[in-house]
Amino acid sequence: MSMARHLRKAVRLPLRRRRVDLSHPARSPLGTSVVNCVAYLDGARQSGACPAGEAIERVRRAAGGFVWIGLHEPTEVEFADIAKLFGLHPLAVEDAVHAHQRPKLERYDDTLFAVFKTVRYVEHDQLTATSEVVDTGEIMVFTGPDFVITVRHGRHGSLGPLREELEADPGQLAKGPSAVLHAIADHVVDDYLAVAEAVQDDIDQVETEVFAPRVGERGTGDPGRIYQLKRELLELKRAVAPLDRPLQQLATQPMRLVDPDIQKYFRDVADHLARVTEQVASFDELLNSILQAHLAQVTVAQNEDMRKITAWAAIIAVPTMVCGVYGMNFDHMPELRWRFGYPLALSVIAVACFAIHRGFRRNGWL
Repeated sequence: MSMARHLRKAVRLPLRRRRVDLSHPARSPLGTSVVNCVAYLDGARQSGACPAGEAIERVRRAAGGFVWIGLHEPTEVEFADIAKLFGLHPLAVEDAVHAHQRPKLERYDDTLFAVFKTVRYVEHDQLTATSEVVDTGEIMVFTGPDFVITVRHGRHGSLGPLREELEADPGQLAKGPSAVLHAIADHVVDDYLAVAEAVQDDIDQVETEVFAPRVGERGTGDPGRIYQLKRELLELKRAVAPLDRPLQQLATQPMRLVDPDIQKYFRDVADHLARVTEQVASFDELLNSILQAHLAQVTVAQNEDMRKITAWAAIIAVPTMVCGVYGMNFDHMPELRWRFGYPLALSVIAVACFAIHRGFRRNGWL
């Protein structure tokens, strides 16, 4: 099992792409929260950075493009101008600013508002009872006829590499804002798959320690570590499970803001999400089984210890009883005046203790 875990890591690590954190001030020249503001016409990125007002006017004059504005943890004041410019609903704006929302999809007039929970696996050398395994964040996406506004919360889940991948495929990007919405959903669910594989390694490690591979060695699983892994798995479940309904809506229900060709791709994302959901459910059941097995091992070990203590107490009871009888100082004790009475008593004690000890060893108590 350990060898298989190392092989999975060897295969997975080269495939991980380094996510660039564009929230750093050095990478955010447009303001404290605006990461990027780009206009796209016919799938091609227009050169030069410009304020959101100028970008949307440019796109609407050309007819056939959209603006993609990316923000990172904006305040109400920072987001107010953009919300007013694009006519965003106040309830959606409040959710985007304050975060801590469940994954969902809502429609406000000509705008779709989607919430995605992002997840990241926290690398650690050794899993402990306090280890953080899954770190979560959020991405809110406002999708309109000619704009996409992404609001990101958390220090991970950067959309910089995703933007680069989309710009490398102008044909897909030319399908409009719904192509960006699909790419973000696909990006988020792919991260779910990567985190699920990493969590499986931790579960394999805990399982190996509970079911010790060496004969005669007790399992060394720590119940605190198992509970911590279950808590972190619950965090992953809260991100994965609620997203099923929004993806099903995007994949099956006709929407004016979603290109029909893009809707086919949402079905693929929904299939991947179903796979992750099944994995998380199986992980939870497996951890329950591991915890029950560990508690059963503890109970068996305690029973074995009690049997040993009971066996030795029975052996010690023989000399205690004999010595107690001879310590009563009666005048007419058996063999009291006999020269070999003392050695005989010791011999009887030794033979009785040996017989009892042999009987316990034969029955597996010692």
